[in-house]
Parts: sequence; structure tokens; C-alpha cells
Amino acid sequence: MTNLAATGGVPGPGRIGRVAIGDLLKRAAVRFPDRIALTDGTRRVTFTELEHDANRFANYLVKRGLKPGEKISTICNNSVEFVKALFGIHRAGLVWVPVNTMLGPGDMDYILDHAEVRFALIDDVLHAQADRRAALEQRGMQMIAIDLAGKVAATGLENFNDLIKGQSEIEPEIEIDDRDLAMIIYTSGTTSRPKGAMHCHLAVVMAVMSNAIEMKLGREDGITGQFPLFHCAGHVLLLSYLSVGGRMALMRGFDPVVCMEAIVRDKLTVFVGLSLMYQAILDHPRRREFDLSGLRTCIYTMAPMGRPLLERAMADMCPNFVLSSGQTEMYPATTMSQPDRQLERFGNYWGESLIVNETAIMDDNGNLLPRGQVGELVHRGPNVMMGYYKDPKATEEARKFGWHHTGDLALIDEYGEVLFLDRKKDMIKSGGENVASVKIEEALLAHPAVQNAAVVGLPHPQWGEAVSAFVKLKPGAQADEASIAEHCRKHLGGFQVPKLIRILDEMPMTATGKLRKVELRQAFSEHFAGKGT
Repeated sequence: MTNLAATGGVPGPGRIGRVAIGDLLKRAAVRFPDRIALTDGTRRVTFTELEHDANRFANYLVKRGLKPGEKISTICNNSVEFVKALFGIHRAGLVWVPVNTMLGPGDMDYILDHAEVRFALIDDVLHAQADRRAALEQRGMQMIAIDLAGKVAATGLENFNDLIKGQSEIEPEIEIDDRDLAMIIYTSGTTSRPKGAMHCHLAVVMAVMSNAIEMKLGREDGITGQFPLFHCAGHVLLLSYLSVGGRMALMRGFDPVVCMEAIVRDKLTVFVGLSLMYQAILDHPRRREFDLSGLRTCIYTMAPMGRPLLERAMADMCPNFVLSSGQTEMYPATTMSQPDRQLERFGNYWGESLIVNETAIMDDNGNLLPRGQVGELVHRGPNVMMGYYKDPKATEEARKFGWHHTGDLALIDEYGEVLFLDRKKDMIKSGGENVASVKIEEALLAHPAVQNAAVVGLPHPQWGEAVSAFVKLKPGAQADEASIAEHCRKHLGGFQVPKLIRILDEMPMTATGKLRKVELRQAFSEHFAGKGT
């Protein structure tokens, strides 16, 4: 609200000055009507088609009686129709509650119940899962089906493509304030029950503008779209590229060949992936069939990349690698390590704060610490969440002292770059020593046979906590726990060497590639019970 005393009685701009997520597409469609916005295999969708169908769905939602502020969920794999529906949701002023498609029926039901969702879109592939379908039907959920596999008729639900026919392609008149709640995105639950991070329109649009500037995006850019759109990273990348007239090649999950085919076919300029995705592409027997020289930037995120892999990827795929870091609560990127710093300052350097937010280090008493001192990484800025849905206690804890608290231990070095040390809860206290799990993981990832690693502290009668490591080997690689332990002894201090090493066939992961350490702690919590060494 405008301070009328400060402006001499002149009111604010109202609707003409609004900030709304749906307007990003509208403006792009005016500027680039015939440009390709989305690809899905050989399918091509222009900005005009995307704009018109988004409006058609928005008008359908309005006619169905959904009011601004009501919740609506998507339970969908990536597809063109999902994107059209998503922009329609934003246009109608509804609150989007995406459901992670990797969640089981129980967790899905928890989110839908907690967010009080009564209406959802679901694709026919996910609807075919009997336990998921039963959970939704038991809730009496009103649903629309997206035809992903040609089996939408079997769902018995309305088909998205059919119901938007005949709807107006003109945007409905919906009042949207920049601070209106736009979405509730539930955290991945790596350590506890998922919490619903609330974001307004302004937070998302500011994040998009920041990305466009920091990543130097232009209308000729295209990015791989294997990250799920239900995740904030996938969502914000979609919006960032479309807003400048770029494009996204939609994919349903990660497949190395599909990614390489899309890069060549759609002339993509940016690949974004997890470390494991880069490894899979580089090791694929068909790698040399595809010319990836059109890539100008590669982005990796969510998990560190071992130096040997990074050096190989820079030599083979693209010399410009960017590490982007953040979290759901900050929608979502907060720091970035630029290409020219990748090998010079390798490790867990997350780079500089993005222009959209301010970044600092704070002690437990709320004091901001000087460069070089270790404390909790904190942020503030317009991209910070509004709070956790229906959880004022957790909200207050996260924003104490006027900053958003990440739960990450870090320092800011003399160059102004964030060096991540560990999660506060992952700092292992063993025999009076503080052991950063990330340091042990770096050593493990340097082993030529190790593909992924997770280090946790397990209860120990003598040490308090015992450093415990879990690894997954690269396909075809050979190593045993003794040889990995010997490798650790060569590269780590005595108190840092894991007292337990286990080779696992699969690591517990979230849908976005984050390790679920909580599952490892729970599964092995009694391992050292009764042991004195």
C-alpha cells in the first residue's frame, strides 16, 4: 500500500504496476509470437500457442468456480500440457501446490491434506498407478487428466486438451498483487517431514530477472528440460528462458541419449544437470555420435562434482561450467560460481551471492561475522519465502534476527565467495573433534571407483558419533570397503577416517538428486551399539 503522506496524496499504480508470474509469458508472446518456446521430441510449440492455451485453461478454471487464492495441485511428469496448465494456474490467480511424482501415496496424501487441496491435474501414467489412484479417489479429489501415454480415456477423467477447446484465448481479468501467494512448494524432506515453503509472485519474478542477468540469457538460448517442473529449479529455469524468448526441451526424466539428441536437434546452448548426469553422458558408448559444441554453458547443481569429473566434462562438453546453489525457501538460487573460478577455486565454493539477494554469515546470537569466520549461512531479499504454510513456529525459527537461516555452515572468504562446510546437522562430533561430512565425501569422490558418497555420524558409545560412509560404485568399477578405507587414510586425518564404510547398490535419493541421509541414519543407527571401538 502506498504511503500517501510520503507521496503527497498520490496513490500507487495499482494493476498497471503489477508483478505477476503469468505476465512473463504474456510479454514474451507479444515479442516473440512465432518463436519456438517448447520442444518435446519432434513436437514444437510457439509462444503464441502456449499463451493462448494457457489463457484457455485459466478461463476454464474461472468458469469452473475456482477463486483466486484457492489451492490446485499438479501430479504430473513433464509435458507441453503441464506447462500450458501451469501458466493457466498462474493466470487464474490460484495457488499452485506441485506434488513430487516420486513420492509414495502416503506422502502425496500428506501434502494434499496439509495444503487443503481439492482440485488437481494428473497425467495418465501416474493415474494408472493403482495405489496412487486409490489415495486420490479416497480423498474425493476433483481431477483433470493430461494425455501423456495415449491412455487418458482409461482414466475416466476429463481430458485437458478437450476441456480447453472453445474457451476464450483472452486472459481473464484477475486482480493479482505482487505479494499474493502464488505457490506452496514442499521441501524434499531430506531430514524431516516436508514443509510447505510459500512464495509470492514477486519472489518468483525477481528470481527470474536475476537468472536472466546472471546467466546472460538471450533469445537464442535453449536449455535441456530433464529437471522435473514440480521442483522449483525446473520451474524457475522454464520461466527464465521463456521470459527472454528462449526455449526449453522438455523431457520425462533423464536419459543420456535423449539429452544429447535434444542438444543437437534443438540447437540447445545450455545443459543443466546433476553430477551423475554428466558422468552418464561422458561414459555413454554413443557419446561420440553427438556434436555438443553448440553448448555455451553447463550448469551443475544440488550436489558437488569431483574434480576429475569436472575437468573431464570441461574438456569434453563445454569449457564454461557454472555451479548454482540455493534452496526451496529462497526460490531457489542464491549463489553462483562463475566459469573462470571453477578449477581455480575448486571444492565447495558456492561462489558469490546473486544480485537478487544479500548473503552473510551469522553466529548463534545473531551477530554477522567477518570474512573468514565460520557460522551459519543466511540470506535476505525479495526471493525469500513468505514462510512455511501453517507452521508459524518453523517460520519464526527460519527468519530470526531478520535473515533467512539456511542451516548450512559456511564462511565467506577474502574474495567474497561462499565456502560451504557442512549442514549444521551433518557436522559430526566425534571424540571431541568436529568433522565436516562434506570433506570426507570429497575424499571418497576422489576415489576412481566411487560414483556417489554420503557421510553421516552414527551413535557410538565411545566416540559420541562415529564417522560413517556409504558409497555407490561407478558402473563396472571394482573396489572393496578395505581399499576405500585405505584411500581415506592416505587423504584424511586419523579422526576423519570413517569407522564404517558400506558399499550400497543404490543410494537413497530425492527426485532431484539430493541424498536422503536421514534414511541412512535410521537404517544403521544401531550399528555401533555395544561396541567400544
